[in-house]
Amino acid sequence: MNFDGRVALVTGAAHGIGAATARRLHDDGATVVLADRDADAAGALAGDLGPRARATACDIHDRESVDAAVGTARAAFGRLDLLVTVAGGSIPTPDPEQLTDETWEQLVDLNLTGTMRCVRAALPSLRESPRPAVVMVSSVNGLAAFGDEPYSAAKAGLSVLAKNYAVRYGPDGIRFNVVAPGTVRTRVWDSQDGALERLTPFYPLGRVGEPEDIAAAVAFLASDDAAWITGVTLPVDGGILAGPLRTMFPER
Repeated sequence: MNFDGRVALVTGAAHGIGAATARRLHDDGATVVLADRDADAAGALAGDLGPRARATACDIHDRESVDAAVGTARAAFGRLDLLVTVAGGSIPTPDPEQLTDETWEQLVDLNLTGTMRCVRAALPSLRESPRPAVVMVSSVNGLAAFGDEPYSAAKAGLSVLAKNYAVRYGPDGIRFNVVAPGTVRTRVWDSQDGALERLTPFYPLGRVGEPEDIAAAVAFLASDDAAWITGVTLPVDGGILAGPLRTMFPER
């Protein structure tokens, strides 16, 4: 992929998939703005990447914070061509009968509304770009029944949001696509001893994903190689959605 001369804003860029994505886009020539609530970690990564990287604090729950992150990109580099929304996540939730409105709203805001805030803030700049693209990071939870209902419902919403934006802003040349990862080896699993090993047999390719697997798919959808692709959700999942027999009989 060649992103020479293009400026990318990546949310959730301090760790995991976001950090791998920022590094991949940078390695492929982009100038990157790393937006994350963990400003120290984002700053450390930006320092490693060098002068074509800048870090900014960003809380996607807060409109002013999101607007300021986009402003940082414009002020530092004069433009914005790519937006990648990685920030999101889940928390332990009870069965639906015990689920509170507050927990539902918290997870929907983090995984769906926060992405809307990022797109809303970036649209004026993206309209000025000759090759604009938005890639949203969702989850296989948004494509099949894996539980975690508030998180899953919010991630499912990203696919429909991207389709609608793709139609609405296609005449402006802005492409919107979604990447839906399966289980990926990130820090969220650090406190769950053996969890990744227990999940591995459910994946036909025999392993869980790495952040770099997702970053590669994001880079493709953001690149000119995907210039005629918009409004799609691409599973990057080691085959778990394609392998119901493996799901039912993981020992085979």
